[in-house]
Amino acid sequence: MSTPPTPTAAHAPSAWGLWNLGFRPFYLAAGTFAALAMALWVAQFLGWLPGIAYLANPYWHAHEMIFGYAFAVIVGFLFTAVRNWTDRPTPTGSTLAAIVALWVAGRLCVAAAWPLHAAIADTAFAIAVAFAIAVPLVASRNKRNYFFVALLLMLGAANLASYLALTGLIALPVLDLLRVALDVISFIMALMGGRVIPMFTANGVPGVHPVRKLALERAALASLIVLAAADLAAAPVWMVTAVAAFAAAAHAWRLMLWQPLATRSKPLVWILHLSYAWLVVYLALRALAGVGLAMPSIAVHALTVGALGGLTLGMMTRTSRGHTGRPLVAERSETLCYVLVNAAAVMRVFVPAAAPAYFREAVLLSGVLWIAAFVVFVGKYWPVLTRARIDGRPG
Repeated sequence: MSTPPTPTAAHAPSAWGLWNLGFRPFYLAAGTFAALAMALWVAQFLGWLPGIAYLANPYWHAHEMIFGYAFAVIVGFLFTAVRNWTDRPTPTGSTLAAIVALWVAGRLCVAAAWPLHAAIADTAFAIAVAFAIAVPLVASRNKRNYFFVALLLMLGAANLASYLALTGLIALPVLDLLRVALDVISFIMALMGGRVIPMFTANGVPGVHPVRKLALERAALASLIVLAAADLAAAPVWMVTAVAAFAAAAHAWRLMLWQPLATRSKPLVWILHLSYAWLVVYLALRALAGVGLAMPSIAVHALTVGALGGLTLGMMTRTSRGHTGRPLVAERSETLCYVLVNAAAVMRVFVPAAAPAYFREAVLLSGVLWIAAFVVFVGKYWPVLTRARIDGRPG
């Protein structure tokens, strides 16, 4: 039996490793930001921060969750995944630090109520990350994943347009722009979920064989593209409702073929299935909202808190463990994160629907649960993400 390699000084488990690979700083920054931004929003909701003008506008809250938190997680994942797909480098070291600095600059400028400065920083960030993944994809002729470059640029364009609309420089409905951005993120979650959830389920749960039907896969993903097009074109309500209903059915069927109930004893896997189920809930609620049976804001929070919050925590914990040489097993802290973020989603989505009189209390408790989930994540993963791999390998 061969002897495992001895870690070099550069890759010793105690060595600083934050800039070794893209997931490290972006996951840590996203997790910290998720807790801090929500804490500020909760404080504003309680009337404790009346002097911070941008927090008083709920569109800024939505903007930062989409273009601050979600965008950072997507970039961290793609910088790591593209390296694996192409066997070519993605930004590390000072280049990676400079790209992260653009993202941080955008968040600081928003907090300082400098939206045009934030627009410059965030647009530069989107262009930088698109270029950073385009280089290895094109060099390796990995045409299958070229569209990720377009998706990143689309998010960057939607972000720039939202800044211009929020500051009144262009006459576009901010809500429509944010909805289209959520459509793009929904598509990314569904696409990546289809790639990794069945695979992680088969690898993590012995004897389980998730089923993927090509026609269903295409129909489910196409339904999200049609929904985005309908939102972008401001299609009639009946049309959006019909598309959302079809999408909900397609994605529910897709999820059931992945055998979610078989993952009950594997938190690192069930969090992905449960988060995908929140995507189905979001689509169903959008359809119900179209016929006046649900509030649109409840549907949005099923997506952002339940699907996005849960799926990003699940992916961040799993990929962080895998890419730092740790066993792919959720410990108590990870499971606690998963429970907290799902409790936040339930509180934000179902309590206001069932008991509107307790809307304020439900929103506040949901925010506190969300903050707790990400405080636990950052506390657990700070040493994991800032130190080199424990097996001595690069990355």
